[in-house]
Amino acid sequence: MTQPTHSDFHQRLASYDDEIINSTEQKSLDKMALSRRDVLKGSLNAAVIGFLGLSMGSRFAFAGENAIPPAPYIGFQPIQPRTDPLFDEVVVADGYQAKAFFSWGDPVETGATKWKADASNTWQEQLKQAGDNHDGMHFFAFPDNNNRGLMVINHEYINPTIHTDGLIYDGNGKRLPDDVKKEQAAHGVSVIEVKKDSHGEWQRVYPSLYNRRISTLTPMQASGPLAGHDLFKTVADPDGNEIIGTLNNCSNGFTPWGTYLACEENWHNYFVNHDKTDYQSRVSHHRYGISNDKNDNYYGWSTIDARFDATPDASLPHQGYVNEPNRFGWVVEIDPFDPQSKPIKRTAFGRFCRECVAPSLADNGQLAFYSGDDTRGEYVYKFVPSQRFDKTQMHNNKDILDEGTLYVGRFNDDGTGRWLPLVHGNEGLTAENGFPSQAEVLVNARAAADLLGATPMDRPEWATVNPHNLDVYVSLTNNNKRGKEFAVNAANPRPDNRHGQIIKIMEEQANPAATSFNWSLFVIAGEKPDATDAEGHKVADHLVGNIQGDIFSSPDGLGFDQDGRLWIMTDYDDDDPFMANMGCNQVLCANPQTQEIKRFLVGPRGCELTGITWSPDYKAMWVNIQHPGLSYPASDGKTRPRSTTVLITKNDGGVIGS
Repeated sequence: MTQPTHSDFHQRLASYDDEIINSTEQKSLDKMALSRRDVLKGSLNAAVIGFLGLSMGSRFAFAGENAIPPAPYIGFQPIQPRTDPLFDEVVVADGYQAKAFFSWGDPVETGATKWKADASNTWQEQLKQAGDNHDGMHFFAFPDNNNRGLMVINHEYINPTIHTDGLIYDGNGKRLPDDVKKEQAAHGVSVIEVKKDSHGEWQRVYPSLYNRRISTLTPMQASGPLAGHDLFKTVADPDGNEIIGTLNNCSNGFTPWGTYLACEENWHNYFVNHDKTDYQSRVSHHRYGISNDKNDNYYGWSTIDARFDATPDASLPHQGYVNEPNRFGWVVEIDPFDPQSKPIKRTAFGRFCRECVAPSLADNGQLAFYSGDDTRGEYVYKFVPSQRFDKTQMHNNKDILDEGTLYVGRFNDDGTGRWLPLVHGNEGLTAENGFPSQAEVLVNARAAADLLGATPMDRPEWATVNPHNLDVYVSLTNNNKRGKEFAVNAANPRPDNRHGQIIKIMEEQANPAATSFNWSLFVIAGEKPDATDAEGHKVADHLVGNIQGDIFSSPDGLGFDQDGRLWIMTDYDDDDPFMANMGCNQVLCANPQTQEIKRFLVGPRGCELTGITWSPDYKAMWVNIQHPGLSYPASDGKTRPRSTTVLITKNDGGVIGS
């Protein structure tokens, strides 16, 4: 049989991704009936100079306790929403141009086959082509040439349009093996070389020795506290040191030593455990929402690929693949400048449905990485490496991400907050409560955060750091079940939160390693107070935001440019009646001081706007059009739609946003 249409598939997938898994009001493992027995059952580049957009020497210049960064100027005129249900273009503010730059199926590795519009490319061909559903990305300049660089781009998941006839099952309820391999090949990451041509325009370099595809079929090294641990061992990997592939790479991060950090978000969608008793006793399965029903598994990979069937099998070493889900949900470090290097899963970061890993770096070398766990009622985290970054001793930074402290956020109603350390032995994180070692704390980070009393948030997604003062901004996309499952609080003030908010975190003394912070709501998204719906009725109060400027819903992607402008990307169902006034998804620009917000770009119907990166001079910006619904980028009403990276430049050659 063939699965539903592209649009239906995306909406169904999104609804499952958003499903509440944290169902406990009291954050204790007793409430979860958890016990120890239950658990037992069950190549340097210019990033060093341009990290976060400013020089190492100037980035902390405004980081004093009372410092006020310069107010960035937003120089473009905002554009109007696009509400036409057949809108199939990308429009950008006057004085700018946007063009398709890199689409699903474009050649990446040498010898790649051209993309076929009927989706008849084989899985072997897909392995050398751009994957599907572009998401987080980053530009890495070559050390000696800012006009040449490597773009690293995540491919989050696949659409049914990847196949000629959609997602097909045979008469026995199994997926077709070659189809599954093509889907696995279309996940992961692309590394592509880019450079300015003789006319000053950015172009792809093909072929290039740096161009590389990383997929669900790529061997990866396990590193950190879980490497070689029993929780990582499977029948295919009895040593627990090599993991095949990465999944559902959503947002991203990067390091000052020039590596890329891919984040594994909704990896739970790919696994199933048919044993209901085992499933309920195994926190590493049920607390993350792994499927317990063979008919309720998104992709059906487990029907033909044994490693995605996490049902325990006592006849096999390590019970077969019961631990395979434990090997996903991590941060994957990739060296884009070494195409022969093996990606590394850094397990000290902890395991959850991680949306991003936004870096913050102080002048003294202190690092922190901020993440959201993108599910209703989940948490905001940060990871602080034990070792400081030393730009004069680059060889010492190789494994800096293998040791450190994972924290989870508690947001008090008085505007203060605490970072709670997820450390074995701390505040009940002991064997008696189901955490025999730090390995269990990291694998079951959600359960550990429950026990410590972290604040459940409205779908925390991207984070980004203001380069001028190290303030942290986190998008809380939406949550229309807050009042039903969790009480509202000051950080999450709406019980039926259709439009989301952005929260700002100000670390004590602007120290990335601080354990206390102040916070405020930067903006509450939604309608204007006088807005009306399609029938002319005034919109309900809970749909009204406090935006000073152009309306938007469901903030998702975030990024700061070198001048301190905050860029916001949205992800909502543009066919939802609640979004009628919002139109298609959009990119906006905000002034962090005045809170002025202007709409800069609108994408085609059905898409999500995501991923953002700039050239070193900030005169070129790239954003991603994920899962366009009609025929973009051909925009001819008939061609199969393709997720696409879009290049935006200013007609006068100036800095984007100025």
